[in-house]
Formats: sequence, C-alpha cells, structure tokens
Amino acid sequence: MKRSYYMYSNGNLRRKDNTITFTDESDEKKDLPIERVQDIYVMSEMSFNTSLINILSQKGIPMHFFNYYSFYTGSFYPREQLVSGKLLVKQVEHYSDLEKRLTLAKAFVEGASYNIYRNLRYYNGRGKNVQIYMDTIEGLRREISRAHSIQELMGYEGNIRKTYYSAWPIIIDQEIEFEKRVKNPPDNMINTLISFVNTLIYTKVLGEIYQTQLNPTISYLHEPGERRFSLSLDIAEIFKPILGDRLIFSLLNRKQITQKDFTKGLNYLHLSKEASKIVVAELDTKMQTTIKHKELNKTVSYQYLMRLESYKLIKHLLGEKEYEPFEIWW
Repeated sequence: MKRSYYMYSNGNLRRKDNTITFTDESDEKKDLPIERVQDIYVMSEMSFNTSLINILSQKGIPMHFFNYYSFYTGSFYPREQLVSGKLLVKQVEHYSDLEKRLTLAKAFVEGASYNIYRNLRYYNGRGKNVQIYMDTIEGLRREISRAHSIQELMGYEGNIRKTYYSAWPIIIDQEIEFEKRVKNPPDNMINTLISFVNTLIYTKVLGEIYQTQLNPTISYLHEPGERRFSLSLDIAEIFKPILGDRLIFSLLNRKQITQKDFTKGLNYLHLSKEASKIVVAELDTKMQTTIKHKELNKTVSYQYLMRLESYKLIKHLLGEKEYEPFEIWW
C-alpha cells in the first residue's frame, strides 16, 4: 500500500535505482521503495538533484513543501499522465458559462455547509450547546440556491464559516482565545492549526486529482489564478469539516495539542516539530480509515473518497450525471 512520507530532518533526497534515499545531517540513511511512495512532504531544509525529480515525474509522485512555520509554500506537480482534451474543453466551458459555473460552485458550498452543520449537530448532541449557531447556519444555507453571482455565493459561504467559528470556543475544551478566522498570517494557535491542517487537506486532494484526467487549475467556486491549483481548493471545502475540523477538535479536546506546542513570542505562529508530527500522523491514520459507502455498497477509505469526488465531477462535466457533493451521514 502506498503512503505519504514526511521529511522533518534536514538532509538530502537522492534517487538510487528504483529507491529514494534520504540521508539526514548525521549521515543516517533511509531507503523508500518508489512503488510504496504516494507523495512526499518536505517539512525542513532539503537538497535533491534532477535525477530525483525525473523519477518522481515518471512515477507520478507529487512533492509538497512547507516552511519553518509549517506554512505550505508549494508543490512539485509531475507532468500530467492522464490527459483528456475533451474533458479540458468541458472544464473550461463550465467555468466560462456563469450558469454552469454557479451550479458547481453552489454544490461545493452546499456540501461544505452541510458538513459544517453536521459537525455542530454532533457536538450539540454531546452536551455542547451550539443550537443557536446551527439555526443561523440553517437559515444561511437556504440562501445558497438564490445566489446570482460567485461573489454573492462567497458572501453566504463566508457568513456560514464566521458563524461556525463563533461556536468553536464552546466545542473546544481548552481556555483558548479564538474570535475569528485570520489567515495571512494566523494570529493565534487556533488559526495557525487551522491553516496547517487545511493545507494538508488541500495537498491530499491535489494528489487525488492527479490520479484523474481533471486539470487542477480550472475551478468554479474559487477563482483560477497564477501558481495555484484552485480546483483542489474547491473540492477541499467538502472535506475540511469532516477531516480537518474534526481532527482539530479531537487533538485539542484530548490535549494532544496545547499552547505549549506553539511559540508564544511569535504570536503562536510557529507550531513545534513534535506537534506537527502528531497532526500529520493522526490525519494519515484518518485518511486510511474506511467507511461503508452507501451508494457503492462497499468499503472505501477517506483518501479514496477524495478521488471519488473528482470522478463525480468528471461525470457532471461530461453530462453523464449531475454532481452531488459528499455529505456526511453519521
């Protein structure tokens, strides 16, 4: 089974036949058989040569880069091996036609907001009184279908998330100040943790898109732009509440992550290496967890659910079946 590999120690990555060899600063070597590598996360200073890039490209293995603060800085995205001119034309067509674009954008917001609502319902049933936030979000969700533009739709989406984040201090069992979502840069440990986990979800989705014929730069909810795979942002909206937010709640409520895991002098902007390792380990475990899929009537992993979301989008673009976002049912 393929898996993600995270590089936390400074060192070198080199190709050795069909093996990737990692050598850290103490000259300790670790061999990674290429057929077992799904993707690579570089979380520290790393050097590598063109031979490595060539084998990653040949085998279709993305490599994602994070800086000292655990901020995502970019990805090496291998040359696409599954290309389809017909699908590319359809992707562009559904972006250029406002009605078609809005249909997909609304579906992404519908799915994300429903999964957000289910998160609140889950905790409301476990003694966390967040009913008022649920009611507000339920009202905002009714407005989604009435949006006449992407900007208006993003406004509803923003208000849903603002309401959602207002409920977090009730859900989280730690005395932590958290009033609103701040991104660039995060201004407290919760925002830092959200940013880190969300970028991990984004890269996981990107890896699954790569296994399909979709072009990751053409998106519908988020505006396509330079130097970003914006379709990953669209699909990640569906999975952030299910995988990212629930992971954060669990880590904080079980005290696996606390304020001591952040650098206070940097306004909690820096997540420690040890805490980062805990986050990625827990997320990878969750990604391999399986559920019984209602429609397919078979067991699939959360990782594969992301690819299924891409397949559903392809069917919509080709006019085979209308896209319906994945919605949690438990």
